[in-house]
Amino acid sequence: MSFFDLFRRKAKLVPAPRCGCIVAAAGSSKRMGGIDKLFASVDGIPVLVRTLQALSASPYISEITVVTRQEKLLEVGALCRGACLPKVTQVIVGGDSRLESVYKGVNQLSEKVKLIAVHDAARCLIPQKVIDAAVLTAARCGAAVPAVEVKDTIKEFDGEFVTATPDRAALRAVQTPQIFRAELLRAALQKAMEDHWEVTDDSSAVERLGATVPLTPGDERNIKITTPIDLAVAEAILREDTP
Repeated sequence: MSFFDLFRRKAKLVPAPRCGCIVAAAGSSKRMGGIDKLFASVDGIPVLVRTLQALSASPYISEITVVTRQEKLLEVGALCRGACLPKVTQVIVGGDSRLESVYKGVNQLSEKVKLIAVHDAARCLIPQKVIDAAVLTAARCGAAVPAVEVKDTIKEFDGEFVTATPDRAALRAVQTPQIFRAELLRAALQKAMEDHWEVTDDSSAVERLGATVPLTPGDERNIKITTPIDLAVAEAILREDTP
């Protein structure tokens, strides 16, 4: 029995707590060559819509808050309404950083939410099994972060010269959705805001509080649209997955 099969069996036996989701959609698409990646089409459907459809399809996610830029608020809201996504309960304006944007989104979720997922809007091909595994682990352990093995050799450097080569077997590339117990994430983000922590993902803030964060299986299809070539890769993945 595979790792994912075990999680599916648990899903049938142990109902997960209510999970709200923050979709971080306030980025500037700097590396997209003038294209707003959220509205770019992947096989005829905008990236953001594909992302929200995938999250909405999860039986574990009960509500979704999209956090975007001020100048995109109306456009994103109209896109969500047009896509008929009832789990998307609100679209709000984010902050000057991803940390601030997620913090604002977290504080808008309902009090019924026991788990909070944070997902990159640009990860539009998130498989359901990745969501399932992360939700069920977070329900049991308080946190969960999907991750995949690192294929490339990684070098540390001082700006010019190599200083170290970490053991690739001990490294993982993390993905989203990253899922946490609601009170844990709120405390971590508030502390990060107050102390001006430089964190690159939500798990980093939780880790700095001293919490242990388990890794769950990610998926190589769960790519993040960052440059124009990623759009072509996403469409190739969809073609491969189509029977």
